[in-house]
Amino acid sequence: MSSYVVRLGGQLDPGWSEWFAGLAVLSDADGNTTLTGPIIDQAALHGLLRRVGDLGVPLISVFILDDDAPDHPSPVPDTGEHAPEQTADS
Repeated sequence: MSSYVVRLGGQLDPGWSEWFAGLAVLSDADGNTTLTGPIIDQAALHGLLRRVGDLGVPLISVFILDDDAPDHPSPVPDTGEHAPEQTADS
C-alpha cells in the first residue's frame, strides 16, 4: 500500500475525510486543499479521482510518497521523451 498526496483547488472542510476514504483533509493558506494518506491500490486511486471529479473541484496534482522519505512527494521525472506530434500527413 502506498501513500499519496492529492492537491485540489479550493478549500474543503476536514469533515470531508470520511467521504475521501479516511484521507487527511487539510486546507492550505494558498486556498487549496491537500488530501494525504494511504491508498490500497490503483483501483482505489481511480475511485478517489472519480470522487474528486464528481465533486467538481479542480485536480492540481497527485504524488506518490517515497517509502524512504514519507514527507516528500516524488513527482514522475520528465525524461524529455514525448509522443511525436500528429500532422495532417500522418
